[in-house]
Formats: sequence, C-alpha cells, structure tokens
Amino acid sequence: MGSKRKMFIFGGIIGIIAAILMKLGNPGNMGMCIACFWRDIAGALGLHKAGVVQYIRPEIIGIIFGAFSISYLTGDFKVKGGSSPLIRFILGFFLMIGGLVFLGCPLRMILRLANGDLNALVGLMGYIAGIFIGVQFLKKGYSLGKNYDQPKIAGYLFPIFAVVLLIFLVVKPAFILFSTEGPGSMAAPVIISLLAGAIVGICLQRSRICTAGGFRDLILIRDTHFLWGILGIFIFTLIGNLVLNFEKFNFGFTGQPIAHNDFLFNFLGMTLVGLCSILLGGCPIRQTILASQGDTDAGITVIGLIVGAAFAHNFGLAASGNGVPTNGKIAVIIGIVFVLILASSIVLNNVKKVSKDSKGVSANV
Repeated sequence: MGSKRKMFIFGGIIGIIAAILMKLGNPGNMGMCIACFWRDIAGALGLHKAGVVQYIRPEIIGIIFGAFSISYLTGDFKVKGGSSPLIRFILGFFLMIGGLVFLGCPLRMILRLANGDLNALVGLMGYIAGIFIGVQFLKKGYSLGKNYDQPKIAGYLFPIFAVVLLIFLVVKPAFILFSTEGPGSMAAPVIISLLAGAIVGICLQRSRICTAGGFRDLILIRDTHFLWGILGIFIFTLIGNLVLNFEKFNFGFTGQPIAHNDFLFNFLGMTLVGLCSILLGGCPIRQTILASQGDTDAGITVIGLIVGAAFAHNFGLAASGNGVPTNGKIAVIIGIVFVLILASSIVLNNVKKVSKDSKGVSANV
C-alpha cells in the first residue's frame, strides 16, 4: 500500500472517530480538539475558574496511552530533551493564546470546516500564513538546537501524569472541578472516549501526522505526504457528519457552535498558532504524541499549552461565541510581535555561531 494511501486511511480513522464522538455527546464541531481539551483539563485541575470549561477529557488520556504503548512496542520510545526548553514553554504558551482566540487547535479547525463552519476557512488561511512565515525562519537557519539523551524516568513522567488524570476522572475527588453547564459538561461516554483516544493516539504515532508539518513540507520541499493525512481527516469527518450529525451540519459563518465570526482575529489567532507550531517543530497534537513517546521537550511544550490556557481564562483573553475580548486581541498582537522577535534573535545567534565556527576551522587549517 502506498505511503500516501496509508496517510489518508490513518487520517480517515481519526476523522470518523471525531464525528462519532460528536454524535455521542462531545461539544459541537469538537469531536477532538487538543487545545480545547487541554484547556478543559487545566480547568478541572483548578488552574482557571471558567466554570463552563472544566473537565478531565478522557480522549487526551487515551491519546497518551495509545501513543506511549505503540511507541514502546515498536522501539520508537526514546527519552531525549534539553533543546531550549524555556523557549519551547513560551512558544507553547503563545500557541495556546492564539488557539483560544480562534477557539480551537488546527485539528478542530479542520473538524469545524468539515461541518460547514466557514470561519474555519479564515482560520486556515491564517494558519498557512503563520506557517509560511515560520518557514522563512527555517530557511534562514532557525533551530532550537540539539536534544540529548535524558534519564529514562523522565520519559515516563508524561504517561504517569495521564494515569493520575485517569484516577482523578474516575474517583472525582472534591478538589477536581467538573462543569455542570457549557462545553465542559458535554462529553461522550468515558470508556468510549478513552478507547477512541487510544486509537487516535496509535494512528497519530504510527503516521506522524502533523497539520503544521503537512503545510510546511508543501511550502518548503513541495512534498504532500502529510497533507494526505489532513485530507483524510477532513473528508471522513465530512462524511461522518453528513451521516451521523446531519441535523447539526451548518454551512456558513453564523450560528456555529463555540465559534465567532471576527474574521481578523480568526485569521491572526491561527497565524500565531501556525508560526509557533513551525518554530516548535509540530502542532499541538504532534507535541502531545511526541511527549507520549519520551520527548521531554514536547512535554515542556504541553506544559506551556496548559499554562497558556489557564492564563487565557484567568485574564480574559479567550474568545467565546460572543467574539474576541479586547484583552485577547492585544495578547495575539503581542504574541505575534514577540515570537517574530524571538525567532529573529535565534536566527541571528545561529548565524553568528556558524560564522564563528567557520572562522575557527579556517584558523586551524
């Protein structure tokens, strides 16, 4: 079977699962959203007090278990890290800010589009714009440096965190918060969500699908390999929605669930997400998979996502169906400017380092 066909099938499995989860109770156009689900988990842990988005999402736990298990069995579990962790944390933080202004990660952007939400098309244009900008930095020598072997226990911390989350979900101790209304109260059955997440985690780990990587490779080397996975997600979610959720299918800009039609900040929010994803080397779902297979740098990025979600809701940055608050607009603009300066500084530093190393080699010769 051709590699592109495999990618399409893996993407199709993820798309069908997303449509099924929405049918079984997950929020509208949110069968699977990494940013939103980490945001809900942050709320459940008491990191923010937005009562409508607090729930330990079993899908995230399942994704981690699935990716960890299959990577361990296939030898892909390798514990590495130490590649500019603080910068990765900051990029993850701003990535989440952009995602919560748009109201979704790149995966949810595809799912929204597959259910007729044309605001997601505006977001897609912004996402590609951010990726394009990020690629220019890659061409100029942007890199966060090498990673190194880490103590093996470090690779197990992320799966252990998932086990703790599962215990909290099942036991429901008093200090864990669960929404009684709003998106956080909408959920498919726990067991089904766990199994669905595990299947998605396995598919993502084996396929290495990354929404940012798909567009990056198209722009940088004219390779469409990962885009076939993205196309599979879109087409099969569209088919699944037309079959299972036809009554919820809504083609247009208005009346979309958990969305707004502020075109400018749908665009800019996803521009920030695309830019950060390229500079990090992967979108939120790819970072979650990498963290599950022992990449401690990706684990730091996920922590940045969680802190970003808490910050967004504690300081009134996150958008809602009513639109984007002023604080959110300011945060996105600051984020874009800051990340551009950060990336430029890294490129300049790397260029100086290469020049210095070259002079050293010449002197030795």
